Amino acid sequence: MSTLLKIAWRNVWRQRRRTLLIAGAMGFIMALLVLFDGVIVGFEESIYGNAIQLMGGNVQVHAPGYNEKIGRKPLLPLENPDAIVQAAESNSEVVSATKRIVTGGLVTNREGAFAVSVIGIETDKEALISPVADNIATGRYLNPDDGDMIVIGQGLATAMDIGVGDRIIMVGNSKHEQNRQRTMTIVGIYDVGVPSIEKTTIYMSLGEAQQLFGLDEQVTEVVVSLKQIGQEPGVVNYINKNQPGYEVTTWVETVPELKQTMDMKTSVMSVFGVIMLAIAAIGILNLLMMAVFERTREIGVIGALGLKPREITLMFLLEGTLIGVLGAVFGIVLGGIIVGLLGYYGIDYSQFADITEYTALISGRIYAQFVPAKVIRHAITVAAIATIAAIYPAREAARREPAEALHYV
Repeated sequence: MSTLLKIAWRNVWRQRRRTLLIAGAMGFIMALLVLFDGVIVGFEESIYGNAIQLMGGNVQVHAPGYNEKIGRKPLLPLENPDAIVQAAESNSEVVSATKRIVTGGLVTNREGAFAVSVIGIETDKEALISPVADNIATGRYLNPDDGDMIVIGQGLATAMDIGVGDRIIMVGNSKHEQNRQRTMTIVGIYDVGVPSIEKTTIYMSLGEAQQLFGLDEQVTEVVVSLKQIGQEPGVVNYINKNQPGYEVTTWVETVPELKQTMDMKTSVMSVFGVIMLAIAAIGILNLLMMAVFERTREIGVIGALGLKPREITLMFLLEGTLIGVLGAVFGIVLGGIIVGLLGYYGIDYSQFADITEYTALISGRIYAQFVPAKVIRHAITVAAIATIAAIYPAREAARREPAEALHYV
């Protein structure tokens, strides 16, 4: 095997320019795939990360039975929420775990009544991670000791024709599904560029929500925010192991349409990448077929010296694989350098922020990230495609009869 590998390595460099062109082409395509993956991860963190945070966090922990009544936003108190927070924050992938009260309600004024989700939050902790806190257009964010004060979205403010300092009537469901009504003062208006969220979500301090909805010292959910999208399954297992008996779900279940969008994008680009690599593999096929015709007499000599057909096949397969490995190494180095630069300097995406609702969540720059698992997968794909491209030339070489090959001109 080692002898065949040495011969294959020597043969790869017999046509140095041709080998470098093919390996370089495959490496360049792989570098593009590495770059694409790095930019997409940065893009997802900038857009989908903020969207996930707005829609309830990466992971949510509820009391048993919550999912059966989720459409009604039931006020089912969590037992020992502080233990859940402590367990979640002990995981290295977790950025923060915060307690919330979430219920459905209405806000009304002379412009009409509007259905909203009323969310009571730990204002000091959420101020560090919430896109709402980072996008207060007018007024201010909530303080822990705020009483009958709320923060609303720009979409709702426009629909109701109200501003900071105005008072509106808020009606929400209490613990026993009774209506609780209170006149609230608007202290801040957030603008995240997503009207569907801005018009339907309002925030108040957790203490005020506990008092208003009859949940003294209680909460209905714990929201867990992670460092990176994709770490949710491990964190869910960790919480279930350390704090069993709760319903632990992720954004994948609560916002399935967002997951479908991400998966569709990934699938399309994966197919596109394989097609690009397959085109480059045609070059390997051509290179090795040329080698078969150019080295016909040589094949006859090594066959006459006792090299078996399967060993000749293996030698040509090794040549194709080595070209693929060269391309993969080149692609990793080139792609890593480009991703590193873009991860440091970022990509200005602010001019595209108005394309869709979700792109409005981009603060300005996207920072690419190197994704080792995907890089390894691309490298294996490159080597595999190169090997597959070498199968036909290798079989053709093995079929040559030594006596005929020695007389080939």
